[in-house]
Amino acid sequence: MSPMSKKGKALVALAVVIVVVVILVAASLSQKESFVVPPRLDTIPASAVKMTPSTDLYPPILRSSEWSSPVPMPGPVNTAGAEDSPFITPNGSWFFFFFTPDLNIPLQNQLGDHVTGIWWTRLVNGTWTEPQRLILGSTNSLDGDEFIQNDTMWFGSVRTGNLGEIDVYTSQYLNGKWTDVKNAGQQLNVQIDIGAFCFTPDGNTLYYGKGGDIWVTTLSNGVWAAPTKVQNLDSVVNKDQPFVTPSGNELWFTGQSTMNKPGPAVFRSVRSGSGWSQPEEIVSQFAGEPTLDAKGNLYFVHHYVTQNISLIEADIYVAYHVSTIPVASVSSLQPGALSAAMGPIAATWVVVALPCRPRPGRSEL
Repeated sequence: MSPMSKKGKALVALAVVIVVVVILVAASLSQKESFVVPPRLDTIPASAVKMTPSTDLYPPILRSSEWSSPVPMPGPVNTAGAEDSPFITPNGSWFFFFFTPDLNIPLQNQLGDHVTGIWWTRLVNGTWTEPQRLILGSTNSLDGDEFIQNDTMWFGSVRTGNLGEIDVYTSQYLNGKWTDVKNAGQQLNVQIDIGAFCFTPDGNTLYYGKGGDIWVTTLSNGVWAAPTKVQNLDSVVNKDQPFVTPSGNELWFTGQSTMNKPGPAVFRSVRSGSGWSQPEEIVSQFAGEPTLDAKGNLYFVHHYVTQNISLIEADIYVAYHVSTIPVASVSSLQPGALSAAMGPIAATWVVVALPCRPRPGRSEL
């Protein structure tokens, strides 16, 4: 079992403890109390090691010619801390992620460090801006697993008022701010009790991971139907974290590698009639949580581990779709040249279904 799987189980086991801590903190502090978010780099332990591809014992392995070799996401997102739960808008211009300075500290301590949570960055003239922390209605919460559809952000949170251990919430983007935070309700958080989820572009179909399988439910007259297991995916075990592309024609998810490589891998299934094709392993070796923009550029989480498979840190990686690279030969490009060749990713602001759900950070890969 990978260290990510162990951490996921530990996260669920500690959720009740976190809720108690949230209640205690909320009782002593006003949610309106302002605080200064320290720079991310200032909060990372001095002993932390910043890993690079040259020091990676288990680098991600690409299995398809449709993408260039995966590289760490360019710009200021990756640090010696842990970047997780990536989400790229379909136009490729806004990027959201979960950050915590040290995955080894207790989750209740992450709650009060003022930096653990959701961060965002924007692509301006081909360069990602310095990430900023996103506060969603409360400073006394642990938020993560964000995705956006139109002007609504869905995210997982541990906070007072939860219906379960970790609930899904929504927030609306109004006048340049994320506001109007609300619990997503009994049906999703209690009755169905969804895991990592995403919507199809029309918003009427919901895919989620639970119990090692991918499940689907449809919305009719404001009510979600009884979920059914997605068929034709049984060649992969430990499936989770589904993502439907903006076109609606591809279903991506995390699962255990089928090619005898350690750790989780990223898979793709293509729509076939009313169902999905047999899944194809796209990236092997400690890769997961896929999210793609409308041009097919693939972003995912990669965990660096020791020889004994102990977690070191996590970074966001990107594999650019070959159709987006305006050069004759992708293989001739070095990582730096590849980033320069990409240039600004331009498109209209059309935000649809993204990756998913209610375990802040989803570091159980």
